[in-house]
Amino acid sequence: MIRELFEKKKAYIGYLTAGDGGLEHTEKMALALVEGGVDLLELGIPFSEPIADGPVIQDAVERALDAGTTPHQVIELISRLRKKIAVPIVLMTYFNPIFVAGQEFLKEAKAAGVNGLLIVDLPPEEADDYLTWMKEAELETIFIVAPSTPEERIPTICRISTGFIYYACRKGTTGMKKGVPEDLPEKIAQIRRHTDLPIAVGFGVSSAEIAREILTYADGFIVGSFLVQAAHEQTNPIELTRLAASLDPRSLL
Repeated sequence: MIRELFEKKKAYIGYLTAGDGGLEHTEKMALALVEGGVDLLELGIPFSEPIADGPVIQDAVERALDAGTTPHQVIELISRLRKKIAVPIVLMTYFNPIFVAGQEFLKEAKAAGVNGLLIVDLPPEEADDYLTWMKEAELETIFIVAPSTPEERIPTICRISTGFIYYACRKGTTGMKKGVPEDLPEKIAQIRRHTDLPIAVGFGVSSAEIAREILTYADGFIVGSFLVQAAHEQTNPIELTRLAASLDPRSLL
């Protein structure tokens, strides 16, 4: 389902931290993003040590955990969303919650309508058991390539990924930035030498201008912190739909 999406068009991927503002709020905001043009929905399972995330998502994670959000509640949320939307859904989290929840959790995720997982902090060299679990659950795997990833490591990341490659185009943590790194074309070309998987770019996408430049080279763009902050501030889903639509540059390509 994920690969088919990229075969049809350049993809707009939107991220929300599940449980930020409550699960009912997340559900409304997720539907608003899809209404605003998001083709693939990433939902973050909150974890107490979000080391790869910047302040906006760290705050969202803290709010979600304070609200008592659990991985199983996120699966229940996805079950409800699946009755209303058909876009692919990817869970994004750290390995600890998945390890604690166990292999059965992945099967529950698949049954609820999850299409894939992105584990932020799982080294490919230590992923054998996880990959076996994912294959048995028939879930897609997504791994991250960063600017600091040595080229000799990229083939391994590409080999164990099945959905798409997430290129985190900036060093450090997530967050809203200005402009696109100068080395983006070179880095995308470097990854393409090792895979025919789609490549989606995230970390710092906060405007249609940035997204348009990314799509010159990549197969999709990912908006995280910008949408998380907006979903936190908005009580009206219609406003989030408008904002999400304003970030989509594809009609101008």
